[in-house]
Amino acid sequence: MILLQSHSRFLLQTLLNRVQNLEKAVELDYHWVEFDDVRYHILVSMKNPNVLLLSVSLPIPPPEAVFIGGLPFGAIEALKAAYGVVVQILDPPRDGFNLTLKLNFGKLPLDEEHRHALLVKIASVREVVLGAPLRVVLKHLSSRTVIPGIDGLLALVHRSKESFFLVPQPDKVTVVFPMRFKDSIDIAFATSFLQEFVEARHTAGLNNAPPCLWSPNPPLELKEAPAEALSANAGFVSFVIFPRHVEGKKLDRTVWNLSTFHAYVSYHVKGCTAVLDLNS
Repeated sequence: MILLQSHSRFLLQTLLNRVQNLEKAVELDYHWVEFDDVRYHILVSMKNPNVLLLSVSLPIPPPEAVFIGGLPFGAIEALKAAYGVVVQILDPPRDGFNLTLKLNFGKLPLDEEHRHALLVKIASVREVVLGAPLRVVLKHLSSRTVIPGIDGLLALVHRSKESFFLVPQPDKVTVVFPMRFKDSIDIAFATSFLQEFVEARHTAGLNNAPPCLWSPNPPLELKEAPAEALSANAGFVSFVIFPRHVEGKKLDRTVWNLSTFHAYVSYHVKGCTAVLDLNS
């Protein structure tokens, strides 16, 4: 199983290069886009080479997803917990972005190992922000509780104008992904891949892995979801997460794997279509 890295490789390399060359006053102005329509902008000025501005534009949330001040709920708290005094959250962010962080290189840890770990975490800003609501829900699951005020279905954004859904309960959290693809060949490959993915998990004896199901129709957990959110042309994938799946260090892995599940499937589907193109 090929898993996506939680950090942006380009962003991490840019941060490492900047830290190693702080004595050089250089100007940086980089724009790039990564999977699931997450857009980045880095800005460093000649006048203040020890400060880097990192702006992030997130996928456009669908109407059913909860955003507060342009960010998923829990994101601000997650950013502060992850970065501490090294990073300042600018309010408002730069035009066209959901978030702008001001990184002061002079406040980085002196210890090389701790400094590198923090830079990797900064390069994982996508995970920190988009994974924040899921992390909050799963933290409550680890203590067998539910977020106060959350009753029933919860929609989280993971692609532009698309949601996946959580049904939190004290003893489990059901996660449902409506799977959508634009190309008819991708739809066919995705449908086949997902059925094989679920079957493989059943036959491989993965007793400790979250139970997983695929269905061509919306599961009962989505009975309260808006109709427009249920237009999945490659079916629905459900995972059931139990407290044992979010114990200790398992929490980070579970949050990331769920947050990027659609991208993971897309990666394999595109691989199949690429092989088809080579053989045609």
